Amino acid sequence: MALKTYKPTSPGRRGKVTVISEELTMTPPTKSLLAPLKKHGGRNSRGVITVRHRGGGSKRKYRIIDFKRKKMDVPGRVASIEYDPNRTARIALINYVDGDKRYILAPVGITVGDTVAAGRELPIRPGNSLPLAVIPVGTLLHNVELMPGRGGQIVHSAGGSAQLMSREGSYAVLRLPSGELRKVHCDCFATVGQLGNIDHKNEKLGKAGAKRWRGIRPTVRGSAMTPRDHPHGGGEGRAPRGMPPKTPWGKPALGKKTRRKSASDRFIIRRRK
Repeated sequence: MALKTYKPTSPGRRGKVTVISEELTMTPPTKSLLAPLKKHGGRNSRGVITVRHRGGGSKRKYRIIDFKRKKMDVPGRVASIEYDPNRTARIALINYVDGDKRYILAPVGITVGDTVAAGRELPIRPGNSLPLAVIPVGTLLHNVELMPGRGGQIVHSAGGSAQLMSREGSYAVLRLPSGELRKVHCDCFATVGQLGNIDHKNEKLGKAGAKRWRGIRPTVRGSAMTPRDHPHGGGEGRAPRGMPPKTPWGKPALGKKTRRKSASDRFIIRRRK
């Protein structure tokens, strides 16, 4: 995997940096694993915008990913490694020996022709899914379950990995990509390996249009608005805020804690901050 820069033939090319993914097989997606994906433009069922800066963008279909990995002890061959427009990580198409086909998240080191499986007595190899109780301490993991049988819920993005730090009784301690230390039950499954497309964080879109292709609309600064539209607005020329930073609705924007108390808080040993 390498980064590609461009000759500045236009202002949009000048700062553009893309990732060259040699591992992609460039095969069309498997039709049986595609689902329609409708756009909502950040609006709820009443048509009210609840998420700002959404809309437009290229058409895409959803790839059905097997986060649960419940085909126990059935080996599968990696048929292709593909681009997924709905996530930063790459996905791998697995052809199982019983004829089933499924997509999984593709970790670093997995190649076409490799064999992967899920079970309790498997080698510690990228792509294999095992319970935390049998994975050696120090192993890098992704697609980690938070409750046994629910399917992987955390560590899904490009280059992400959680590290198994220790085991205490029936719980394992994981260090998440955010730096948070969290206890997860040892019966929960996780997939071995760090997720691929590591250089995604170094990508630069180069121009505003590339952001629009992804369905992200412009963000206007509050200081560029009028006082009726934003607390930071108004003033002659460029004016200081004159107040602590606020959202468009007058709520504190920096530093205020927004996390609600949750029953799962007792599993967090050290927070990410």
